[in-house]
Amino acid sequence: MNASAEPRIAAPFIDPLLFARGMAVIRIFFGIILLANGLAKLEPSLGRIDIGPYHANLVTRDGARGILNFEINERRIREGAPRGTQVPGLQPFVNNVILANWGFFQWVVVLVEVGAGGLLLIGLASRGAALVALGQQLFLALVYFSSNRWMFEQPHEYVPLIVLSIVPAGRAWGLDARLLRRYPLLKRWPF
Repeated sequence: MNASAEPRIAAPFIDPLLFARGMAVIRIFFGIILLANGLAKLEPSLGRIDIGPYHANLVTRDGARGILNFEINERRIREGAPRGTQVPGLQPFVNNVILANWGFFQWVVVLVEVGAGGLLLIGLASRGAALVALGQQLFLALVYFSSNRWMFEQPHEYVPLIVLSIVPAGRAWGLDARLLRRYPLLKRWPF
């Protein structure tokens, strides 16, 4: 081999632009989910979707409180099983802190969903926004842990958020890219 010859660099296994766009699609999708649920908590009439034969719902503030109360205190996974969550310490924490202070915590939920959802949608501080959303989803995974749910019901919500909190998905179709062009020092997390 000639000493002056430059080493060959292998082509990337995955096209970086295609990968970035794929991550952006996932980021935008999660942004829409969070933002839509957050807006339904601000305006409950947005929680009901009826378009022709399609009928769906989003979780309103009252709905969120009802779901949390049911999962923590009332759900029974089978006849004769105890009611509510079987996760140690979760029932007193949710009842004595969150549900007892729902007037405050309902707005924390709204802020997380609208804030993180909006940031993910526009790709601004996307890794930080994903981490905030991940916190909410991991709490919900704990709430549903002993509820006899479909095994992958919660992981399909938090695993992509783990990835989005690590991978800079706001650099494709997001404001993070614009900020980085102007301020290269922002290349670090959460951008």
